[in-house]
Amino acid sequence: MLQPSRIEISKSALLHNISAFKSILGKNHKIAAVVKANAYGHDAKVVASIIEDYVDLFQVDDLLEVKDLRTITKKKILVLGYVPKEEIEEAINLDAMLTVYEEWQLEEINRIGEDSGQSIGIQIEIDSFLGRLGVTTDKAVDFINKAKTYPYIEIDSLYAHFSDIEDTENLDHAKRQQKGIVEISKQTSIPYHISATSGILSSGDDNWGGGMLRLGVGLYGLWPSKALEKNWKEKNQNKIELKPVMTWKTEIAQVKTLPADYPIGYGRTFITKTETKVAVIPQGYSDGFDRRFSNNGKVLIGGEFCPVLGRVSMNMFVVDVSHLGNVKVGDEVVIIGKQGNNTISAEELSESIGRINYEIVTRISPLLPRIVI
Repeated sequence: MLQPSRIEISKSALLHNISAFKSILGKNHKIAAVVKANAYGHDAKVVASIIEDYVDLFQVDDLLEVKDLRTITKKKILVLGYVPKEEIEEAINLDAMLTVYEEWQLEEINRIGEDSGQSIGIQIEIDSFLGRLGVTTDKAVDFINKAKTYPYIEIDSLYAHFSDIEDTENLDHAKRQQKGIVEISKQTSIPYHISATSGILSSGDDNWGGGMLRLGVGLYGLWPSKALEKNWKEKNQNKIELKPVMTWKTEIAQVKTLPADYPIGYGRTFITKTETKVAVIPQGYSDGFDRRFSNNGKVLIGGEFCPVLGRVSMNMFVVDVSHLGNVKVGDEVVIIGKQGNNTISAEELSESIGRINYEIVTRISPLLPRIVI
């Protein structure tokens, strides 16, 4: 029996999205599936189990995510986030490849390698004009040469992140970033990767390159930004369609008719003007339905849009169903996804509260069951 409140994960959409990106990549271009943040809210273990045979490796953020993923896969795992000194050995024992950008990390990893008598592969993060984690470009060559002196360390690759490629058509800064890491790669003879979903969609091919795509938001059928989606579709580059992987469903908990001048929700932020039929929905901000959807959001019931009335509570909110005919307890409610001829996307939800689609999906509670469809 399906749980009343659940996240449905489309296996076919996941595989379609991988295939779509492969169609614009070179044959030797690897794909690292980004499953950090619980696979952008889709459930890392569920997603990884579906796509394991279709990607080359996985990318996560920290040790906890490595441990979770290692229960279902033996594939290579890249860790792009911060791992404290006391967790490094456990991560290495789980065969995770860590990110390095400070000398203390080199010393600790080399010590572990010496104790085990085996060389350990690492990746070095280059801060190529992003101003975040990593070795700045002016110090990178010296740092890499220093890393090469450690006998139990092998440098697998360099990598960087684009900082301004999703919301602009001007790619001058992105080109500067790529040039920075390419020059370091040439000087040190170490391969690099820089492109995530937005990089490939900005160029229309694998020219941003480095031989590996870190496929994150696009894997889940989400566009990195409206601007990038618009630009891609206008240029019609290598036609690809992204299919959203997630559908968020629940069901009506109660239906009732309230008289005029009746307050709804905490703070009495909505008061009925006329007799109003409402439905109580058993989801709230603890489930990931943001409080900013108060008097602002909508859901689908019977294929029709139903606006949120009053404040979103921790575990429930209320919608107007006055325009619906036969509506009852147990009827399906779609928060994200398609019902009938209408759709509510993560992009639409994010725009209505001034956020981005990443935030909408990653904040959905991991306690909601993920069901593979």
